[in-house]
Amino acid sequence: MALPDLVTRYAFFTGKGGVGKTSLSCATGLALAEAGRKVLIVSTDPASNLDEVLDTELSSTPTPIRGIDKLFALNIDPEAAAQDYKERMVGPYRGVLPPAAIASMEEQFSGACTVEIAAFDEFAKLLGGPSATKGFDHVIFDTAPTGHTLRLLTLPSAWSEFISSSSGGASCLGPLAGLEKQKALYAATVDHLSNPKMTTVILVSRPEGSALREAERTRGELAELGVTNLRLALNGIIVAKTLGDAIADAMTVRGQAAIAHMPEGLTGLPRSDTPFLPRGTTGLGALRNLISPKSMALHQPLPGAPIELPPGLDALIDDIALQGHGVIMTMGKGGVGKTTIAATIAMSLARLGHQVTLSTTDPAAHVFQAVKEHVPGLDIARIDPEREVANYRDEVLAKAGSGLDAAGLAMLEEDLRSPCTEEIAVFRAFARTVDEGKDRFVVLDTAPTGHTILLLDAAESYHREVLRTQADMPEAVRSLLPRLRDPNFTKTIIVTLAEATPVHEAERLQQDLARAGITPYAWTINQSLLASGTKDPLLAERGQYEKPFIRRVIEELASRTALIAWRQ
Repeated sequence: MALPDLVTRYAFFTGKGGVGKTSLSCATGLALAEAGRKVLIVSTDPASNLDEVLDTELSSTPTPIRGIDKLFALNIDPEAAAQDYKERMVGPYRGVLPPAAIASMEEQFSGACTVEIAAFDEFAKLLGGPSATKGFDHVIFDTAPTGHTLRLLTLPSAWSEFISSSSGGASCLGPLAGLEKQKALYAATVDHLSNPKMTTVILVSRPEGSALREAERTRGELAELGVTNLRLALNGIIVAKTLGDAIADAMTVRGQAAIAHMPEGLTGLPRSDTPFLPRGTTGLGALRNLISPKSMALHQPLPGAPIELPPGLDALIDDIALQGHGVIMTMGKGGVGKTTIAATIAMSLARLGHQVTLSTTDPAAHVFQAVKEHVPGLDIARIDPEREVANYRDEVLAKAGSGLDAAGLAMLEEDLRSPCTEEIAVFRAFARTVDEGKDRFVVLDTAPTGHTILLLDAAESYHREVLRTQADMPEAVRSLLPRLRDPNFTKTIIVTLAEATPVHEAERLQQDLARAGITPYAWTINQSLLASGTKDPLLAERGQYEKPFIRRVIEELASRTALIAWRQ
């Protein structure tokens, strides 16, 4: 079965970036529509490419898809929604509080948690308020809420005055504070999500270890919340078409190994397997290939417009080495190869005779696996997110939790489980490592986002202006902020793949950094099939599909680019 079997009225497709949520949700909706069902597809992704996939310009109201009578779609813009209630929360204080305090409040509402809860606010109207989707047989949501958001919204204390009066240092209380009037709607929404007769949640994954681990983490969180009607959709399964092609054989073996060793919690779920497609999934014709992949004929890859491929990493590394010391940060969404790029840069600098520290926040410490040999001059460190979060949690609870009742304490403890909280806790640990960049190279695998940098900077300004104290800002963090903005000290490298979603998400990351006053030093396009030399017809055709994304990075997004071929 190539697509998930969907019988419930509501369905949510969830998974990490780039696994194919939009493609599978649209193909599933198309198959249902062509079977005579009336279907609405909803995207809540700020970087949605739903318009491209369905080849129809969408808005915030249901729009008919050209050529399909019963298929409709809409795009929710959670960033616009977040902006609206950010202004509702901050606006009354303009002209009352000092500018530094306003800036701090605004940044509290500018992170991923704010956008996610705003998205929930929007699609709760579609899921919890039946009149909004009256007449549709199926409503399919592309991108589901995380377990953290759902846990926040199920806590009774989330709807008390605690959320608007507490300022204990946590990061999601502010965003949630604008939503207390929606309590009944949210209760209905969470109830519908956990009703297996109403809702199916599809965990989308590639046949790769990191994507499957993310799917298992989500499965566990949803199970804790009573969401049990779960399915696994494996997308992009590769079987080599040409025996003896090194790239095709390696990709086949890697995918089979990931499936064979997938987390035990996923093995018992109903599963659909969708094969790797050489072309993109833009347009109804491409989506029909997902519905009936066996009917798809392979084509000789067209050469397309010529493109001069960027050089590899060597030129970037040689340029970085001229500085003699400093910080290199690799950034990007999960699964694009940040750890491999960071390890490669660190080992290369050490081989050039420099003293290098390679530091990671990866809980599984994959950077140790990426460095497969001893390189003189290279030290490997590990920032343990669990330990850093525990230390930060204890600090915040000691400061803000002593005066709370049981409900308020539960709210604060859940807030401290947020991704934003982990990022801030880890950022403080980064500060202790970066200081070494004064006299050696420090390569950081997985760096803080621009929002985190601005959040800490705004908090520092707020304390200076209003509280007249800097006690809550560690000295290492205070000195780190200007260093991250100094291109002569810190070089930020954005890592992406030559695919639609990773490039869209990397572009948003670059915009986030720009808000924090950081301009990336370079982009790295990883795992390129176009540059791999593969002769397998399936993979060679896919290589041609990469061209427009490579061209966009080179011509529009990056000041300099490195391209790394997919290697076995």
